[in-house]
Order: sequence, then structure tokens, then C-alpha cells
Amino acid sequence: MLGLDASAQKDFNGVMALHLIKLAVGADSLEDLREWVSERAMNAIAAGLEPHSTHTTRMVPKRLDELLNGGSLYWVIKGQVQARQRILDIEVFTDVDGIQRCRLILDPSVVETAGQPRRAFQGWRYLPQDDVPRDLDSLGGVAELPADLRRELSELGLL
Repeated sequence: MLGLDASAQKDFNGVMALHLIKLAVGADSLEDLREWVSERAMNAIAAGLEPHSTHTTRMVPKRLDELLNGGSLYWVIKGQVQARQRILDIEVFTDVDGIQRCRLILDPSVVETAGQPRRAFQGWRYLPQDDVPRDLDSLGGVAELPADLRRELSELGLL
């Protein structure tokens, strides 16, 4: 969906996709995130489920329709937005302690994005379409640059 102009990113109702952004706590690199997602997908397959990865959070988004209209969860790793996963579904449930929680059902594909600096924050935040970093493969030869150089160019505002 990313890489299209804004008018092409609206569905037939004219609703723009909305996204979430979250810190990938415990991930030191994009490869760490990919390994975590792969492990979750393999566990799901072993349990006879679809190979989706999930992320559980305490706060339930209020803007579900917009998130499910092509939204993604953008992951911040080491102070940079580095990847995204498409949000397939959102399940609200009550855990064993009686606390309402939210399970984000995510596509197992981890799409690398152009780096975008982000300060640390708690929980998740909404990320409007106008603020999302582009998918790395849509930037042509930039994907071929070493990750450290891409990070430095991003921090300088050149990517």
C-alpha cells in the first residue's frame, strides 16, 4: 500500500489508513525482530493456526476501522522506525486477571522501511498516513546502502 499517492491509499469510502507505532522492546536489530516474528509464526503453525504473529497490548485502539483499512504496526528499533507489519485484525479480550487487553494480529511479513528517528515512548501511538516512512524497497538503490550509512543519512534528514 505504501509508495502510492495519497488518493490511491483511500478505500472506496474515502477513509485514509491509520497506523500504529511501537517500540520493539528487546530487539537490538531488524534481524532480532524478524527472528521473533518467525518464531511466533512457527509456533502458530505447530499449534495448527495461521502463521500470523501477534502482539498483545493493554490499551485497545478506538479507531479500529481506520487501522483495519490497510494499517500497519511500525516498529521502532534503537531509536529508528525500521520496519512495519500489516495489521490483519484486532481482537479484544479479557485476560485471566480480568483485565481487558488487545491482541494485534499481524502479517508475518516484516517490511523494512526507510529509517526515521523516534524518541522513546511508552505503549503505542497512532501514526497518520502522512507521517509514515516509505518502504525501503520503494526507494530504489537506497536499499543497497549499508544499514549504518542509511541510519546516519536518516538522522541527518537526507532519507
